[in-house]
Amino acid sequence: MMKHLAVAVLVLSACCARPAAAANYCTGYASTLSFGNDSPSSAVTVTTTVTVICSMGLAYRVGLSAGYGSGGTTTTRIMNSGQNLMGYKLFQDSARTINWGNNPPTDTLNGTGTGSAQVLTVYGTLPAGQYVAPGSYSDTITVYITSSASPSSFQFGVNATVLSTCAVSATALNFGTYAGALINNTSVLTVTCTNTTVFNIGLNAGTATGATVTTRKMTGPASATLNYKLFRDGALTQNWGNTVGTDTLLSQSNGTALQYSVFGQMPAGQSLKPGSYTDTITATVTY
Repeated sequence: MMKHLAVAVLVLSACCARPAAAANYCTGYASTLSFGNDSPSSAVTVTTTVTVICSMGLAYRVGLSAGYGSGGTTTTRIMNSGQNLMGYKLFQDSARTINWGNNPPTDTLNGTGTGSAQVLTVYGTLPAGQYVAPGSYSDTITVYITSSASPSSFQFGVNATVLSTCAVSATALNFGTYAGALINNTSVLTVTCTNTTVFNIGLNAGTATGATVTTRKMTGPASATLNYKLFRDGALTQNWGNTVGTDTLLSQSNGTALQYSVFGQMPAGQSLKPGSYTDTITATVTY
């Protein structure tokens, strides 16, 4: 008996498909920009970094927003502390001459992806002369990365702590020529403090031997002295000394330069040697 076998041949085949091209991408992250604890009498310059990771060869641009501070722009950004405002600036270069904004191609930064992290430096400046109220100030900046890939954005914080501070300057008090008659004249103190700061201005006794805050002395030829007085008021009734709460001048800042007159008087009837007489008074602002 014959046996019949059915044989089937299974033919296997495969075709190697070409892999799909990887999609372009751009992403990134940033660090906080902190101006630290600051006195407004001088400018503060600090840096932070923005890290960009884009596909190899992909052209991109990086823009920085104006932030969230009330009235801020990409050229003058604003930090807030409640209702108090303080301006700051962000630049692309260490010389701080190229603003970093978000208006291509005017003030954005251009780059080409490498497939790896590229670290960009943000140069921040807190301009001097902002005598705002003491406190903690902050803002948030959005970083925009634009390319032919999907747009990417992320944020970094900006902060500063303003400390109470004051600065003082004075003009000279010149009594002119003394011939035995009473002489009155004035000087001007200029005090600039952080806004809302309460302060006292005191004047010391000067440099002459034996001088006090009630009877000051200018020194002349052969250590001869010439008495004079300093007052806080035009009526010449409030002596100006250096003891807070007793004979200093109490005031409060509004964040601008405030001027205060020093009323000087040289009593009549003093006999002295002819010549030039001088003294130096130190003004102290306590806050």
